[in-house]
Amino acid sequence: MIPAMTIDHADIIGFGGSLLFITAFLYANAVKDMDKLLFNALNLVGAVLLLYSLWVHPNVAAAFLEISWACIALFGLVSAVRTRRKA
Repeated sequence: MIPAMTIDHADIIGFGGSLLFITAFLYANAVKDMDKLLFNALNLVGAVLLLYSLWVHPNVAAAFLEISWACIALFGLVSAVRTRRKA
């Protein structure tokens, strides 16, 4: 018998992070000229929210993915800010 699944605060926060990832992906595919600042900010916040969920419910492989995702998003965010300052 499979135990009943319970959802706690960490799961809800993780769902929020997943929703931000989905929103960023949809945005990137729906607009003609993507705002890299917005795209990377959504991805960075999404990764941080999912990392919190993974802190409470550990999964090393998923945590590695989210840390990598957050680093790439942070790099993209810094790059987008620098580009905007030059303009």
